[in-house]
Amino acid sequence: MNNISLMPIPGHIDPVPVPRAVTPREDGRVDLMGLSRPQIKGALEEAGLDMKAAKLRSKQLFHWLYHRGVTDFEAMTDLAKPMRGWMAERFVVGRPQVVEAQVSSDGTRKWLLRSDDGQDYEMVFIPDADRGTLCVSSQVGCTLNCSFCHTGTMRLVRNLTPGEIVGQVMLARDALGEWPKGNMAAAHDVDADEDEDAPQYSPDGRMLTNIVMMGMGEPLYNFEHVRDALKVVMDGDGLALSRRRITLSTSGVIPMMARASEEIGVNLAVSLHAVTKEIRDELVPLNRKYGIEELLQACADYPKASNARRITFEYVMIKDKNDSDDDARELVRLIRKYKLPAKVNLIPFNPWPGTDYECSTPERVRAFSSIVFEGGISAPVRTPRGRDIMAACGQLKSASEKKSKAEMKRLAEEKQAALG
Repeated sequence: MNNISLMPIPGHIDPVPVPRAVTPREDGRVDLMGLSRPQIKGALEEAGLDMKAAKLRSKQLFHWLYHRGVTDFEAMTDLAKPMRGWMAERFVVGRPQVVEAQVSSDGTRKWLLRSDDGQDYEMVFIPDADRGTLCVSSQVGCTLNCSFCHTGTMRLVRNLTPGEIVGQVMLARDALGEWPKGNMAAAHDVDADEDEDAPQYSPDGRMLTNIVMMGMGEPLYNFEHVRDALKVVMDGDGLALSRRRITLSTSGVIPMMARASEEIGVNLAVSLHAVTKEIRDELVPLNRKYGIEELLQACADYPKASNARRITFEYVMIKDKNDSDDDARELVRLIRKYKLPAKVNLIPFNPWPGTDYECSTPERVRAFSSIVFEGGISAPVRTPRGRDIMAACGQLKSASEKKSKAEMKRLAEEKQAALG
C-alpha cells in the first residue's frame, strides 16, 4: 500500500521525481479509503484476521465504505460490537480535510481540500438539469505548464493517492447528502444487531451522475493511482458509477492512452486547443514532445472510440489566438483526415489573475461553432460555470498558490533562462 518508488514525470526538466508514498498516520491506524476489496482483505489479514474472516469482513467493509458512505465503524450494524471496536483500534475511514467550500451564483460548488501532509488541491461539482458532474483532481499542481491554464502556473508537488482521488467522490456524496438511508442489518445473517426503529433501507436518487478527471493535474502522469481509484469508483458493489459516465481528460500523453483504454476503459477527452504546431506549442507545451498529428493518430487508434462513445476534443476559445475561421476549417480537416468519431467542446476562455489572454467574443465563438457543425462535427459551446468563485475550466489553483502578474512573468523568465 505504501509504494515509495519515484515516478518520472516528463516536463520542463525531464524526468521530475515525484514521491508516491502515503503519509503514515500519527496514530498508526491504516486509512481504508481508496482501497479495493483485495487490498482491504490484505490489510485485515495483516492486522491478524484469518483468511476466511478477512474475506467476509472485507466484503462487508467495502459495502459500508463505498455503497453506504459510512465512516464510523460503530454504524456498521452487521459487524458484532467487539469486531467494531477491533476495527476502530486499527483502521480509519478518512475524508479529505475541507479548508474552504464555496458555492457559485449558478450553483457550482468548489472545495479547497488539504491532505494529511499539508498539500492543497481542489474539486468542483457542476449541477445541471439532467446530470451532476464532479471535476476531480489527480495531482497537487501540474507539470504541463499550459499557458492558458491557472493550474499550469503551479509547480507540480506530487501525485494524489488512490485514497485522495476516491475521497473527492466520497466527500461530494457526503456534501450532497445522497447516500442510501436506513438499516440493512436484517439483510445479513452474520453478527447482526437488530434495530427495529431504524428506517427502511432505500437508495436515494443521485445528483452526482458523472465524473470528469479534469481537475488539477494530468491524469495519465499519475496513471496507476488514477486507474486504481476509478476501478473502486466503478465497482458495482460500491459507488457503482458506469464507465460510460466517467471521462478522463489528457493533454496528449500518447504512450499511456492505449493503456488507459485497456486498463480503465472510460471515455476519453483530449485537450487540443489549437490546430497548428506554433500555437499549440505555446498553449500546450507537451505538443513539443507529442505533436498534433501523432496525437490524432493515437486518438484514431484508441480502442474504446466509436460513434456511440466519441472522443471529446476540448478547445478553449482565446481571442486572436486560435479562434479564426481558418482554425475552424483546419480542425474539421484534421478530424476528417483521421476519421475520428469525435465531438468538439468549445470552451470560452475563463480569465484568471495574471493572464494575458482574453476570451473570444460571443460572435466569434458562434461563427467558429457554425463552421465545425457545417463540417458534420458536433461543436457545442460550453456555458462557463463557477467563474465568480474561480471554479471554471482552467481556473483551478489552490489559494496558497496565488501569484501576481509580475511574479508570474519573473518565474516564466527564470524558467526560460534555465532552458537556455
